[in-house]
Amino acid sequence: MSGNTTGTTSTLHPRGVNHLALSTTNMKEQLEFWCDVLGCPLRALYWMHGVDGCFHGFVELSEDSYVAFVQHPENPTRIEVGVTHAGNPGGKVTHGTMQHLALHVDTLDELYAMRDRIRSRGVHVLGPIDHGFIQSIYFAGPEGLTLEVAVGHDIDEKAWVDPEVVGLCGISDDELKRMISPAQFDRPARAVPQPPLDSTGPRMAYTPAAYERIMGLDDQFVWDNMSETTPPVAS
Repeated sequence: MSGNTTGTTSTLHPRGVNHLALSTTNMKEQLEFWCDVLGCPLRALYWMHGVDGCFHGFVELSEDSYVAFVQHPENPTRIEVGVTHAGNPGGKVTHGTMQHLALHVDTLDELYAMRDRIRSRGVHVLGPIDHGFIQSIYFAGPEGLTLEVAVGHDIDEKAWVDPEVVGLCGISDDELKRMISPAQFDRPARAVPQPPLDSTGPRMAYTPAAYERIMGLDDQFVWDNMSETTPPVAS
């Protein structure tokens, strides 16, 4: 593993979604929908690394962006609209879960073409709707997914950050400035250590003992012992 010792200053932030992982109880149904209805090519389907009995599938959105599916043998099948799933693009759902997923196309003509492709597969589509900074269509996917395809980019925050909503969210003027122009990060010459275990930051869900053990591992040890680079099919 490289990249632990060189100090740099950067305005780097994540520039897109490498993959969004969605839970499924029916990998075949999801792949048929995403590959046929939406036209996304299948790129990977294998035993998920480090998780017994679990399948992992990837469909390609672009050369560096994918939607992934995780079929765990103990995934529950219950769908409760308003709790586990929003059910439509404006519906309520439990905080921290996905309300809906919006996929990108480059032109309005492509948006109309996607509308027609999806409808040709027997799926109802709402739209297009013009939201000003993007134009969108909405439809349902398997297992209760709420999906959107949209065209648009370069949103102008001067026009689309509403002062009334900013105030209702409890965001101060200084906080708003930091959100619109996030601070640069001066990366130190040595890797930053893990925060203390009692840190108030978000935590992944493991037992307390497992969490302490996992977060106490050295980064190089994790790289050397948890990586799995051999594909299931030999070239």
